[in-house]
Amino acid sequence: MAALTPTLPLERELGKQIYQALQGPVVETILKTAKDGSGDDYWRSRMEGHCMKVDREILPEFYALCQDVKKRLGFDEPVDFYVTGDSTLNAFSIAAEDEGQPHIVNVNSAMFDLMSEEELRFVVGHELGHIINKDSSLKRLVYFVFPPDTTNPPITLQYKIRLHDQLAELVADRYGYLANGNLNACVTAFYKMSSGLDLGKMNVSIDALLKDNRKRLEYFLKGKGLSRYDHPVNPIRVQAINLFATAKNEEELEDGMDELISILLKVGNGPLDEDLSVFIASAGLIVANADDQVTDKEIEHIIQNLAGLQIFPKRFLESVARADVGKLFTASVQNILKQNPGMRDGILEYMMSLVLSDKEIAKEEIGLIYGFGNDIGFTDKEISVKFAGMIQRNYVPSLESIC
Repeated sequence: MAALTPTLPLERELGKQIYQALQGPVVETILKTAKDGSGDDYWRSRMEGHCMKVDREILPEFYALCQDVKKRLGFDEPVDFYVTGDSTLNAFSIAAEDEGQPHIVNVNSAMFDLMSEEELRFVVGHELGHIINKDSSLKRLVYFVFPPDTTNPPITLQYKIRLHDQLAELVADRYGYLANGNLNACVTAFYKMSSGLDLGKMNVSIDALLKDNRKRLEYFLKGKGLSRYDHPVNPIRVQAINLFATAKNEEELEDGMDELISILLKVGNGPLDEDLSVFIASAGLIVANADDQVTDKEIEHIIQNLAGLQIFPKRFLESVARADVGKLFTASVQNILKQNPGMRDGILEYMMSLVLSDKEIAKEEIGLIYGFGNDIGFTDKEISVKFAGMIQRNYVPSLESIC
């Protein structure tokens, strides 16, 4: 069987999008010029001052393991390995800011109490995978532009950063597998980290663990759960590494991964959110086309409203535009009002906001709004009162019309 590629195309695509959106080339050049060395100094001082450094004389067996993992992964850049006295089952890596400086990989002491040698190889390979894949460098850029607990990125960018982080974890897991070539050890490592149990003392078979994982994965595949954190939920990670270890070719691997990534792509939870997405896109296209002049501001308004429900709002809008827009619009309105009749006001107000978005109130758009409002049970007077309020609150004439 040919060696499978550890990278994921979507992770690479997202990484490039985020890097460009944050003006990576320019910002990194400015940072490099302004740099005072405090970033690397902080981590180096922390690790040297409070942790045990792994070297040949003090921890010869773990030192040999780490060097062998580096060799297996074909990674020849310098890395300093550390062990921290910490009861949490965790490890982390920090990419060096300057070329030629050692990267940092830390493994908490609790891991040595629970993990076998093969499981530790997976953990070390996973952390090196983050450095090889360069996703930790992108995270540094994100944290600089949007410092944690101070500034939040726009919602669409938040979703893309989260998805990229999750996919980067799956890529790092693949490097972990390449570091030991032992699927069983990878799976038991996940279960040990999630449960804190020594499975070796419990006589649990790998087949039983994989069967249990598939059952729990079904919960997420059926749309009953979301993977909301920067690490994918364990059922996804276990199945992803199982696929990588057992797939006969890239096509088989990609097909299996598509199913798992579909879970990570979910932003909302349930059919109502999907119907709302279809409504926002289809209603937006219908209103924007009413006067035969679709403007950039109207498209931007649609995408902004989709951003809370779709990770790729522009792509979703384009997919709706290629379909039968009128049919999708009618079905989405019916489905929304069936599930939540109280949203009647909201969907009418959204369409009114579209009319005002390009600062041009066209009579064709007005006629469309009244016709739709009547269809869902509003009188002309009720529609007029709503519209008058929105104009008073939100309408600003275009600069061009004033000048």
